[in-house]
Amino acid sequence: MPSKTLIRTVKGSVATITLYRPNRYNALNGQMVEELLEAVHTCQEDRAVRAVVLTGAGQAFCAGGDVREFIEHADAITSHVTQLLGPLHSVISSLCRMPKPVIAGVSGVAAGAGMGLAMACDLVVAAESARFTMAYTKIGLPPDAGSSYFLPRLVGLRRAMELTFTNRVLAAEEAKAWGLVNRVVPDAELATAVDALANELASGPTLALGWAKRLLLMSDQTSLETQMDNEAKLIALSSETADFREGVQAFTEKRMPTFRGQEEQAEYGDRPVELL
Repeated sequence: MPSKTLIRTVKGSVATITLYRPNRYNALNGQMVEELLEAVHTCQEDRAVRAVVLTGAGQAFCAGGDVREFIEHADAITSHVTQLLGPLHSVISSLCRMPKPVIAGVSGVAAGAGMGLAMACDLVVAAESARFTMAYTKIGLPPDAGSSYFLPRLVGLRRAMELTFTNRVLAAEEAKAWGLVNRVVPDAELATAVDALANELASGPTLALGWAKRLLLMSDQTSLETQMDNEAKLIALSSETADFREGVQAFTEKRMPTFRGQEEQAEYGDRPVELL
């Protein structure tokens, strides 16, 4: 069944998921989070996809939860919120754990759960018009969408407290200075910049990128020695791959490597690798 709240396209090895409720600033409702979860799972399972872009249509990236729907479901708000958060949190987890690079292309507002979605992505490219705000306590709620996990790791605890308590709005350049954004580009260049970065990553060693992502995400939960043991396991397995051989050969021949990417993922990616 075609999605009604988002658009998923694939061009080459890059899949793009566009949140599509522009008349509501791409605010999240039940249907959107269910369709988003399905789209993310499809991207994860499609071996031809080597990088994923998440963006929004119209004047916003995502304004967070649909507050109008909160009002409409006021008599059963607890049940409504619970039903919304189940698939939304699965989306956040899936984006974070996906063994492929995920890029957020942000223009306009990323508020509440929309900011959480951006933080769950691996890299964020923001238009100059982008602005970020937690927004939760403004309507009497604590954070969700993984925001309380990602925010202090990205900006530090003191700044995370400030953003959460005051709902301060960060413009794109300030968000970059604080560590929420990797790159800021003019609005007219956002799509081109995101596309170029996604294609650069999609042409890379997919398996190695996925394992690097896994190591980086677990680095604050392990000791130095344990982390080095995990590095040793994954680099030893990576040394068996054609992508490693191609990378070394290209280095010695002073040329750009041509990585197999999805073929390596198919051959090695499903191997169970127990890390400490």
